Amino acid sequence: MRTLFPKTTPEEVGISSENISALIQDFANDGLYMHSLLVIRHGKLAAEGYYAPFTRDTKHRLYSSSKTFAAGAIGLLYDEGKLSLDDKVHTFFPEFPADELHPYIKDATIRDLLTMSSPHVTTYSLSGDSRNATHWVESFFRTEPNRPAGTTFQYDTSSSYILNVIAERLAGKPMLEYMKDKMLRELGFSEDAWCVKSPDGYSWAGSGVICTPLDFATYAFILLRGGNVNGKQYMSEEYVKAATSRQVETDMFGCGGEYRMSGYGYQVWRTIGNGFLFSGMGSQLAYCLPEKDLLIVCTADTQGVAHAGYSIVSSMYNRIAATASDVSLPANPAAHAALEETLSTLTLYKPEGDTHSPMQEKINGVTYTLQDNPMGFKTVCFTFEGNRGTLHYENERGKKEIHFGLGEYVEGVFPESHYSGDTIGTPRGSGYRCLSVATWPTAHQLRLRVNIVDDYFGNLGMTFGFKGNQIGIISMKVAEGFLQDYIGRAGGETTELSAV
Repeated sequence: MRTLFPKTTPEEVGISSENISALIQDFANDGLYMHSLLVIRHGKLAAEGYYAPFTRDTKHRLYSSSKTFAAGAIGLLYDEGKLSLDDKVHTFFPEFPADELHPYIKDATIRDLLTMSSPHVTTYSLSGDSRNATHWVESFFRTEPNRPAGTTFQYDTSSSYILNVIAERLAGKPMLEYMKDKMLRELGFSEDAWCVKSPDGYSWAGSGVICTPLDFATYAFILLRGGNVNGKQYMSEEYVKAATSRQVETDMFGCGGEYRMSGYGYQVWRTIGNGFLFSGMGSQLAYCLPEKDLLIVCTADTQGVAHAGYSIVSSMYNRIAATASDVSLPANPAAHAALEETLSTLTLYKPEGDTHSPMQEKINGVTYTLQDNPMGFKTVCFTFEGNRGTLHYENERGKKEIHFGLGEYVEGVFPESHYSGDTIGTPRGSGYRCLSVATWPTAHQLRLRVNIVDDYFGNLGMTFGFKGNQIGIISMKVAEGFLQDYIGRAGGETTELSAV
């Protein structure tokens, strides 16, 4: 049983229950698809909530927050004396002789990659026919660089990947297994936490760590506390201090104000409130404020929501960090009870719109034949029963169905099996878990949202408009490397005139 973060009331650690409730309301007001929230102060868990159907035990993809794990693995190897941050990267890859490398690449050090000061923009692709789609290590050394290493910041996921490859070559095991052995297991980190693999077979530390929110918080807490937890120094204070300090400039325009414009450390962002931030696509965030001894963690899928990360971190700072007291606050049983009720009844955000429309009866069971379209959809048909519905359609891979609720989520399996599994580029062979909901924003338009909530996260939005015997479709997705075949527009009509 996990004991790292004993539970407490917010007031006991100087935080107002009402302010945490206000933070949760901010998320709702912004229409954010949040999945979890943890508030930890002085090593105690002041608030813990999961948006159903997510739970404490749900493993969640961290996306780019995985990068900070790669920096941790490098730190542990640094502490063991197995590498220096000034080591040239190419020396760990003898298969790419130095005399064949561009001077900018040959000059790059581990420190340059840690600080996103590599000579590259990301060098590999997640999909497509290019060589880089399957040879990620090679792509780093063979892609033409664009600037000398160690000069300027450029967010580069391939740097994170190469750091992980170095770590795994030196450790002789996958990154997370090495980190579990060195420190994470002892602190209660889930044994079955894992990392998606690259086509080369190494962990995809740029994006692939999958663990629980409490696991996420456990690792962030180690860095928050300077590598020392419960009196044991798991990672050297020297390395952690450097890793979480501003090592390179990220504000290219001198504007300031943006939550990731305060500089960058070792695969971690500096941020507002003199804090640092693990930041992953879709708002996988661990907001660390050492001066307040405060850690706020959330998981979500806000992909496609402009400025979601800024909104979340700003609310975390304004509602919690800026108001946190250095001493305990008076007990507030009523506010705390209200907060606990809110935390225990959180549910995934639902799109606005009516749950029913007179159009349902008219289109129920009607098949529309579509003109040629980018998605390859040939026909679509809706059936409805009570508060449930099904989209039936045929594409180039056959007949498919997506089951959804009207104003409520229905869990199912997305009907495509050719997307990646535990290794990028290798088909999983089965569909991703999904949560689907539909509403009627107008009487003649049905909006379907499908949330992919598996080892991969993404969302699909489809709007169907009905006019006479005609249908129009717009389909958009926000997901990395999949759902590419669900982007486009289509139109068609039905000959079942009696039904329209």
